[in-house]
Amino acid sequence: MHFLDQAKIYIRSGAGGPGAVSFRREKYVEYGGPDGGYGGKGGDIIFEAVAGLNTLIDFRYAQHFKAQRGMPGMGKNRYGAGGDDLVVKVPVGTQVISDEDGEILADFTKVGQRQVFLRGGDGGRGNMSYKTSTNRAPRQHGTGWPGAEMWVWLRLKLLADVGLVGLPNAGKSTFINQVTNTKAKVGAYPFTTLRPQLGVVSHRDREFVLADIPGLIEGAAEGVGIGDRFLGHIERCRVLIHLIDATGDDPVKAWEIVQGELEAYGADLEDKPQVVALNKGDLLGQELMDDVAAQLRDAGVETIFTISGATGQGVSEMMDALLPLIDAGHDAVEALGDGMDPDDDAPAEEVKPWSPI
Repeated sequence: MHFLDQAKIYIRSGAGGPGAVSFRREKYVEYGGPDGGYGGKGGDIIFEAVAGLNTLIDFRYAQHFKAQRGMPGMGKNRYGAGGDDLVVKVPVGTQVISDEDGEILADFTKVGQRQVFLRGGDGGRGNMSYKTSTNRAPRQHGTGWPGAEMWVWLRLKLLADVGLVGLPNAGKSTFINQVTNTKAKVGAYPFTTLRPQLGVVSHRDREFVLADIPGLIEGAAEGVGIGDRFLGHIERCRVLIHLIDATGDDPVKAWEIVQGELEAYGADLEDKPQVVALNKGDLLGQELMDDVAAQLRDAGVETIFTISGATGQGVSEMMDALLPLIDAGHDAVEALGDGMDPDDDAPAEEVKPWSPI
């Protein structure tokens, strides 16, 4: 399945059905009068977050969504049937963004979350409703209210417990293959990973979701390379793993570049708890690894794990350190939810100016 994290679609709610023009014509009823009923209401456009989806690829092939129009009213004061609502199913983590000004109109963060996005038009009045003392046989009727329509962008932000960041060729794909069942492509060239990867880590009878995004380079937050587009996928991660290539020319510089891009991107990425891992320890001796780790500590990194994504060396110890951070993230979210008044709106997420690519 191909990964697609943004798509543009057209949505239109159903128009209301027209009211009826009808008169009673019954034997023994001398003055029948008007009896045209109202038209039916048009169908709504409803968005719903469902489980089992982690890509917007379906919206590449189906881009127009139109709800059903209401049925016309009928004689004998009968109302027309309402049009069927159209439910657009999206992955959890999807944002609906206005095509006109880039405003976030809806944000789906929980399975089962539903929102009536465009309401269908009301049905038109039948001629029965136009009857007055001076207009005993009205022939006018309402045509029904039109539905609403608009173009919107769908943007997917993956929901993961842990996000994996680092420069290209830091060994992120090898690492996620080591700790999950993901079959990410591994190559000895930059930008082997062209789309985010998701995997489930099982460690000490616990499970959590790990997201790997394409490698960052200097200037990624301003659109250089491909990391800018995918940084949004780690906005909702509770913990970040910063993977550094120990065999690189300057590991300290690599750490500083990624930290700078996280800060430049915004959305409080630089404030998220981080675990720094010095990777490819199987290619260097312990003495050299200790020397590189000391350089990073001098640069301001407090805790460093030396690991090998290829052999699994040191990975278990790093996972042990991750679990308390993940739990702390869960507790913080629950405490925020408990402290909110039910009548208050949810706290607004910091919005980074967004434009489609």
